[in-house]
Amino acid sequence: MAKIYDERMHTAEHVLNQAMVRTFGCGRCFSAHINKKKSKCDYRFERPITDAEAAALEALVNEQLARDLPVREELLSRERAAREFDLSRLPEEAGDEVRIVRVGDFDACPCIGPHAASTAELGQMRIISHDFENGVLRLRFKLDAS
Repeated sequence: MAKIYDERMHTAEHVLNQAMVRTFGCGRCFSAHINKKKSKCDYRFERPITDAEAAALEALVNEQLARDLPVREELLSRERAAREFDLSRLPEEAGDEVRIVRVGDFDACPCIGPHAASTAELGQMRIISHDFENGVLRLRFKLDAS
């Protein structure tokens, strides 16, 4: 069964992932459940984050959303994409071209899901909870109406 993503939430996930990479130097989420009402992302992490860190992360995401960044896609050869991105989750049968989704100048990654055309369509993101257990940091978030 194919995953069904909400375009706005899925685009917000991209921005949140890059904010995590830039803020904490961790990898992108290894697991995500993207739903229209609320979503969650799980990150391999060393410790819990503080409420202040969560607030700063939320502020960085919302700063990017407010920039009205265009969301574009491009196809790269698998060879070129492998030089620029981690393709470890991409199956071999995915073919010789890889779809890269770019959120303005803030984020770029391989992705097959649907996205909003611009971050201006997303509204504001709120981190509604965060917890840490067994090396996994879980962030739950919502989007307020755009």
